[in-house]
Amino acid sequence: MGEKLIYEVESYAIRGACMDVYKVMGNGFLEAVYQECLEIELAKCGIPFEAQKPLKLSYGDRTLKQRYVPDFICYGKIVLELKAVSKISSDHRAQVMNCLKATGFQLGLLANFGHYPLLEWERVPNIKREGNP
Repeated sequence: MGEKLIYEVESYAIRGACMDVYKVMGNGFLEAVYQECLEIELAKCGIPFEAQKPLKLSYGDRTLKQRYVPDFICYGKIVLELKAVSKISSDHRAQVMNCLKATGFQLGLLANFGHYPLLEWERVPNIKREGNP
């Protein structure tokens, strides 16, 4: 029996909202268009979210002046990053992993609206390995 996915129900609902936006808009728009559409769809679906909320970052025990601004924080605990590119890359995954590490969130989601013919979707869990803080 496999491990249970973290925030499975919540991420399924978010994915459904993203898929609904993709069904209506297709691919080919700029990320900002999908951002706006997804704000409408998340609200319509009753999914709690904050769009482009600056998050504090720290370095050791010091809080940085710089902030990280994810596309969405859903349910107060899931980072959702949107892309409008032909394919999700390792740089996109690293962006989400760094956000998780810096903020302590346990799950990041990548939704790529630029992929054809389907929405490209990835879960990025915050995996803390032994010996790594």
